[in-house]
Amino acid sequence: MEITVGSHVWVEDQELAWVDGVVTSVNGNEAEVETINGNQVTTKLSKLYPKDMEAPDTGVDDMTKLSYLHEPAVLHNLATRYGIKEIYTYCGNILIAINPFQAISHLYDTELMDSYKGAQLGDRSPHVFAITDVAYRAMNNEGKSNSILVSGESGAGKTETTKMIMRYLAYLGGHAAAEARTVERKVLESNPVLEAFGNAKTVRNNNSSRFGKFVEIQFDACGQISGAAIRTYLLEKSRVCQISEPERNYHCFYLLCAAPPKEIEKYKLGDPKSFHYLNQSSCYELVGVDDSHDYLATKKAMDIVGISVEEQDAIFRIVAAILHLGNIAFALEGEDSSVLEDDKAKFHLQVTAELLMCDLEALETALCKRNMVTPEEVIKRSLDPLGAAISRDGLAKTIYARLFDWLVKKINVSIGQDPDSKCLIGVLDIYGFESFKTSSFEQFCINFTNEKLQQHFNQHVFKMEQSVYQEEEIDWSYIDFVDNQDVLDLIEKKPGGIISLLDETCMFPKSTHETFAQKLYQTFKDHKRFVKPKLARTEFTIVHYAGEVQYQCDQFLDKNKDYIVPEHQELLSTSKCSFIASLFPSLNAETPKSGKFSSIGSRFKLQLQQLMDILNSTEPHYIRCIKPNSDLRPEIFENGVLEAIRVKCEGYPTNRIFSEFLERFSILVPEVLKENVEENVACKSIMEKVGLSNYQIGKTKIFLRAGQMAELDGRKAKLLGESAKVIQKQVRSRIARKCYVRIQTASICIQTVLRGQLACESLKFRKRTAAAVKIQKSARRKSASRKYTNIKSSAIVVQTGIRAMVARNEFRSKMQNHSATIQAATEEEEKDSGKEEEDIGKEEKDNGKEEKDVGKEEKDVGKEEKDVGKEEKDSGKEVEEPEDKEPEKQPTVEVQEKEELPDPPVAVLEQNKPDKTYVSPDKEQEVTEESNEPYHIVEEISSPIQDVLTAEELPSEVEQLKVLLIGEKKRADEYQKKHAEAQELSEQRRKKLEETEKKVHQLQESLNRLHQVQNQPLHPLLELITLIIRTTLMLHQLAQILHFQLQVVIQPTTLVPVLKLPRCMLKMLQPLKLQVLRTVIRRGHLMTTSDGSLCFCFILSIDDRYKHNFSRELQCRHAKHNPNSYT
Repeated sequence: MEITVGSHVWVEDQELAWVDGVVTSVNGNEAEVETINGNQVTTKLSKLYPKDMEAPDTGVDDMTKLSYLHEPAVLHNLATRYGIKEIYTYCGNILIAINPFQAISHLYDTELMDSYKGAQLGDRSPHVFAITDVAYRAMNNEGKSNSILVSGESGAGKTETTKMIMRYLAYLGGHAAAEARTVERKVLESNPVLEAFGNAKTVRNNNSSRFGKFVEIQFDACGQISGAAIRTYLLEKSRVCQISEPERNYHCFYLLCAAPPKEIEKYKLGDPKSFHYLNQSSCYELVGVDDSHDYLATKKAMDIVGISVEEQDAIFRIVAAILHLGNIAFALEGEDSSVLEDDKAKFHLQVTAELLMCDLEALETALCKRNMVTPEEVIKRSLDPLGAAISRDGLAKTIYARLFDWLVKKINVSIGQDPDSKCLIGVLDIYGFESFKTSSFEQFCINFTNEKLQQHFNQHVFKMEQSVYQEEEIDWSYIDFVDNQDVLDLIEKKPGGIISLLDETCMFPKSTHETFAQKLYQTFKDHKRFVKPKLARTEFTIVHYAGEVQYQCDQFLDKNKDYIVPEHQELLSTSKCSFIASLFPSLNAETPKSGKFSSIGSRFKLQLQQLMDILNSTEPHYIRCIKPNSDLRPEIFENGVLEAIRVKCEGYPTNRIFSEFLERFSILVPEVLKENVEENVACKSIMEKVGLSNYQIGKTKIFLRAGQMAELDGRKAKLLGESAKVIQKQVRSRIARKCYVRIQTASICIQTVLRGQLACESLKFRKRTAAAVKIQKSARRKSASRKYTNIKSSAIVVQTGIRAMVARNEFRSKMQNHSATIQAATEEEEKDSGKEEEDIGKEEKDNGKEEKDVGKEEKDVGKEEKDVGKEEKDSGKEVEEPEDKEPEKQPTVEVQEKEELPDPPVAVLEQNKPDKTYVSPDKEQEVTEESNEPYHIVEEISSPIQDVLTAEELPSEVEQLKVLLIGEKKRADEYQKKHAEAQELSEQRRKKLEETEKKVHQLQESLNRLHQVQNQPLHPLLELITLIIRTTLMLHQLAQILHFQLQVVIQPTTLVPVLKLPRCMLKMLQPLKLQVLRTVIRRGHLMTTSDGSLCFCFILSIDDRYKHNFSRELQCRHAKHNPNSYT
């Protein structure tokens, strides 16, 4: 792009690295730029980079979408997204992660993990979960192992990114069972343990990993985690004994010093400032970190990964022993020997021996002396204080290294590996590129590792791309890239590499770091990647892919030697603590059979090569971590990322073999497969029909430029989505149809059942209605029959009474006439005594006739009385015992009353028992018979009188007549007396009869009123009782007038007084309509309570099953019709 006046450009700035501005003038090869800060800058045109003014304000999520692919555009895009807390950005298939230096919880919660599950790369915003999900799905779908390589400088966030990767893999491949110690849980909990013993604070990072780690997570055929293995590389042992400002030693030492007081006392610890291995730097605490809390968290993690309590105690005793070991100071004794400096050193020596459970004197000897082995003998040589301190530090480093190796081994054994696993996902968390003021052997190995990874990256991204282009014979322009193979040859070439020269130097006992440096100078003086400093004698510089690094080789020889002092080995192998003794097996068991020299560098080189072999066998995925800082120097910032961007955009980053491409995208143009053409032609037809042109057809593959695969995937996803909608529509329609048919069938069944039930209910209702009509008809018929019977009975009773009264009147008249005749005869005899003899026969004839007439009259009266008695007897039978004659056709009033009347109030009867005298049944019968006895006034003479007499018999007969006359006179006197008494009695009876007729009229009126009451709702109880009492009193008066005796009898079973009435009385009262009154007359009782009030008891001799119901029915009826009254 040509830069002219007014162009927006990027210009270098010392503080901000790059700043945008506007070109104000152009003078030849130079231009003046006015920056956004208002400064005027003059620079060369070659150092100006154009700015994309159409770029979005929030940046782009994939830097291959940038219009200008240069360093300031990339940095500006990353800075813009970082400003809005978007720390992840794609660069093709590479994820760039910027360390936010703060916790962003919503970026890693479960809901977010679920949203990335199964999502295509690019469907959602860039994230570490997206890269991990792509690797997981590729492993499941293609059956090939994958790897995720996390790289970046120290402090860029590699360790935290690795944690997120492992957490997401545990989420994808975790077991459903909520077990406390599943494989994925152990893998995750191994991180706190390894961080406590392998991480430390450095100048650039508060939690820097001081070892390399490659985690192999194994999966079964179902995609579930089945095993795991952790490989570690190059632990920085020197940090145990030596740290610089402002760094810290390994975290475990500070965690133990912050342990609970009980454990501090147990291990005889104190303030970290009191220990030599910790107080070399003034940094003891980290901001925002609680060591005491982390100590408990570490112990919990140890429990989960399977480290027992006894093993944990042994581990922390070793850590405490190392701290005490560092406080053992030495003083010079004699010329070249050393002793413990003071009592403090002796105390720490004793505590160290106690913690390591070894002999005190043996420990002191191992620190201060050495055995020199000669062919003839073994010579013990004393060490000076410096040599003793070096021996002490060597022992501390050896113990710590062995402890760390045991932890890794223990975790691997606890997690377990799956020998049947076919696929794995490897996660590499390796040290980033380091360049310090003092860079030693550790930085050399770390940077060597990064060079190896960069080469792997180059081969995967660059070389493989170009070689495939050449093999496939497609049109492409050659892409230049920075190849670091010459740097790797400089370091690892054998023979002639730096590591080979270092091993050779270490094999010579008299070699020094100066001789090693001189050998390097001579060997690589013409190498373009090797630079010799002008003044320094033990330093050299290597030009790495990320920049130049100057190394100080003062300690290269010592750190390269994988050597343990025999005295230290023998001391710790004889420890009484089995755990410590197991870390240091005997020399015979540990010494290899070959006497070949083994160095740290050579062993690390071998491990690194094994790692690269594993990575080459997997499908790699790259995550580049960046540490934002105030001095983002262009030459230090990930140049590999910028190179990848350029190559990806200029070349064809995506390629697929024809069969895979057709299998994946033939759905876009289905007719292509039906044409039966070659695969390459079919692929070309698909690209042409979908309208994409940025592609190349090779021999076996189709090559796509950046963005084309995403376009094809998008169209495929759209087509599948539309097809899925059609399928779903049909499936939903079918389901809905089935559901409708099922509901319709069910509704028909329900309707059938309901209609049947309704029909049954209707039939039942009609039957009940018909039954009710029939019952009502029968009840009305019975009521009418009962009414007719009552009226007929009442008429008969009235007629019987009237006839009886007429008969009695006639009887009384005849008796009066008879008495008058007798009196007249007597008077005539007195007046005509002289004519007695003459008129005897005549009188006797007259008397005979009169007596015959009286006999006839008496016989007529007797017949009439017999007829009345017969009628009364028939009427009584009809009233009292109707059920014996016609129980089915004509039910009597008594039966109906028993059916209709409820139970009497038993409690009231018991409380208000009448105070009546007891009359026996026999006496009652006698009184009844006397009341029914007929009245005899004149005894009938049955002897005949002869009309004709002989003369001879007249005198004797005269005498007899005289005697008879005297007797008749006497009898006439008696008859006259009786006649007077009869007249008086007749008069009394006449008065009583008039009173009876009056009472009968009153009774008839009462019957009429009661009949009206029967056809109306129930009247108040008080009126009913009053009416009953009045009726009863009238009955008593009527009984007295008619000479009937009312009797009160105590029932033996109920002890309740019963009112007894004569049958004729019952017959007269039979027509009463009211059920209660009729029952009272027949079976009721009139009682007087203790307080003198009158009480009438109902149905005292009725069946027991009716006694209670009557009282409740009577009260309910009364309450229904009189709700405001109290009964």
